[in-house]
Amino acid sequence: MVAQSSVAATPWAKGVTQPKIHETAYVHSFSTVMGDVQIGANVLISPGASIRAEEGAPFYVGSGSSVQEGAIVHGLPQGRVLGDDQQPYSVWIGQDASITHMALIHGPAYVGDRCFIGFRSTVFNARIGEGCIVMMHALIQDVEIPPGRYVPSGSIITTQQQADRLPEVQSVDIEFASQVVGFNDAMRSGGGGAGSPARSESARLQQPSDRAAESSYRSSQNPEMLNTQLTPEVVEQVRHLLAQGYRIGTEHADTRRFQTSSWHSCAPIQSSREADVLAALQACLTEHSGEYVRLFGIDTHSKRRVGELIVQRPGDRTNGNGASTSAASYSSQSYTSQSYSKPAASYGSTNPSGLSAEVVEHVRGLLSRGLKIGTEHADKRRFQTSSWHTCAPILATRDSEAISALQACLAEHSGEYVRLFGIDPKLKQRVGELIVQRPGNGQNGSAPAPSYSSSGLSYQQPAASSFNAGHSSATSSQRLSPEVVDQVRHLLAQGYKVAVEHADKRRFQTGSWESCSPIESGRESDVLAALERCLGDNQGQYVRVYGVDTQSKRRVAETIIQRP
Repeated sequence: MVAQSSVAATPWAKGVTQPKIHETAYVHSFSTVMGDVQIGANVLISPGASIRAEEGAPFYVGSGSSVQEGAIVHGLPQGRVLGDDQQPYSVWIGQDASITHMALIHGPAYVGDRCFIGFRSTVFNARIGEGCIVMMHALIQDVEIPPGRYVPSGSIITTQQQADRLPEVQSVDIEFASQVVGFNDAMRSGGGGAGSPARSESARLQQPSDRAAESSYRSSQNPEMLNTQLTPEVVEQVRHLLAQGYRIGTEHADTRRFQTSSWHSCAPIQSSREADVLAALQACLTEHSGEYVRLFGIDTHSKRRVGELIVQRPGDRTNGNGASTSAASYSSQSYTSQSYSKPAASYGSTNPSGLSAEVVEHVRGLLSRGLKIGTEHADKRRFQTSSWHTCAPILATRDSEAISALQACLAEHSGEYVRLFGIDPKLKQRVGELIVQRPGNGQNGSAPAPSYSSSGLSYQQPAASSFNAGHSSATSSQRLSPEVVDQVRHLLAQGYKVAVEHADKRRFQTGSWESCSPIESGRESDVLAALERCLGDNQGQYVRVYGVDTQSKRRVAETIIQRP
């Protein structure tokens, strides 16, 4: 055993309890171990590691564990966790755990047996259950991770809901962690420690080659390297659904079946790993080239599907592997319980009916779900106060008849706002509102960017121009598109507060948004000015606006108005 005698040489550490280090542990002379620290048998403390229990104490490092180069273990004076021996500790690290390079374990913290904490990851005020694998650059704070869970690289896990939805560890994750542990065993054996030579030699013989380790790392951390055929929007959608704990499903339909909403399922995707899901999606696209293909999330708890996204259409240009290179388009269902849709980039395309293809598809989607179709109209003044008038009732259940009735409403109220929505006759509620005509858009309903809503709340999705914070507008705002200004007016007219959030690409993938400055005012000009400030302060990031219902304490009508 080699240990640095740093306690006596450190002024603020005088009188601190001496570490208790097992005789078989290997503590490198360039590491620091001080304070009330108990280190078990066959533990490896690598060069540059720092384990300081001069403030928070005690620490425990279980037998067979390793603390690698540059890793830091420290603790706050207050706060304790319950160790496996039912005693309080500032930091508990179980048996055969691996705290890798530059990781930070800051007490109060509990790391269970056989856990792997990846490079530069941070654990603070948290419990990580047995057998968990935390990959690189992750933050885990104020939560308890259930045993056997996988935390992807870059994750920010700060709510228990996020922790509970983490996927389970897969064999490829265990293989990668074992490679790192194998290297440590070899170092322990070759560094003159007192560990079992037979154990270290066995680990050296069993460890895969460096090339295999690199391949496994890429497979678990960079699925886009394995699948470059899918558009960034599709990969982003898959990550977003997986991050929320949903399973992924895929379906396909030829043109005839698409018109009748008769989709066929592709092969089920059982895995929750991003690389496996993208590979299965690619296989479905290749097998059904020339057809419609859509993906969606499956909420296994409530047995419902969310976040439908059409990722391929007939006639889309492909890259030679069957994958569509056109912009992905969202359907009328949503990520959450709200009915949310994201329009495709090609809303200007029309069909022989005179309506845009997306409007026709929206009508068909509502009818296929057994919903009735309703329509309303409002002039500019009534639109600002949400005083809509109902068009003639649409009793039809056939696509062609419903579309004809919609065209009649558009023609009768040319120059006004017109919106359609679905009516659930059982629940007596309206869903999937869609503004299909605005003043100045003509009479064909082919607005540049139809606006969706959620469950009776006007939910205007901004046009592509609104994603550019520098885009000028004819309204009182110089940076916001007319659609965003309309959205703000509509929320204020219904008595909601307006709030805005931002996230960079990494935080967006994990759903970790940060709030901009609170908007206390209910005046339109003040709200728009605050919204512009947030856009200006967070250029190059995602920004979204939403309404806050102060009575029911809930948020409504979230809209992303800027993307990187």
